[in-house]
Amino acid sequence: MSPTATALLGFAAWTIALVVLLGLYRSGLVMGGKKAANQFNPSGEDLEGFGRRLTRAHANCYENLPVAAAVLLYAIATRQESATDPLAYVFLGARIAQSVVHLISTSRPFVLIRFTLFLVQVAILVFWLLKFFGVL
Repeated sequence: MSPTATALLGFAAWTIALVVLLGLYRSGLVMGGKKAANQFNPSGEDLEGFGRRLTRAHANCYENLPVAAAVLLYAIATRQESATDPLAYVFLGARIAQSVVHLISTSRPFVLIRFTLFLVQVAILVFWLLKFFGVL
């Protein structure tokens, strides 16, 4: 499997891993009698600490996956993986690291690290698009 395909499937797998973790977290709250199964706010605003961060980390993945998938699928479909392969693992690593940093803390330093990791992903996507459009 090419690095591009690995990044695409890795991003999807990471998103699924976060939803499984979120399901386990919420199930624990329900089973522990701390929350009714039908009382969860989709935004996670009704949860404290880790639960809220986990909800937002998962949401951030599913919000950004379509754009990344479109770019990576384009590379695969047009046989231009040579444009995306060199940075594909960096892109996936930045995505996973951004989520992990989000899960750890929302303190100012961690938010800055998270934002930097997000910018790395955006910069890579822009770089790939510029390569596809023949600008680079």
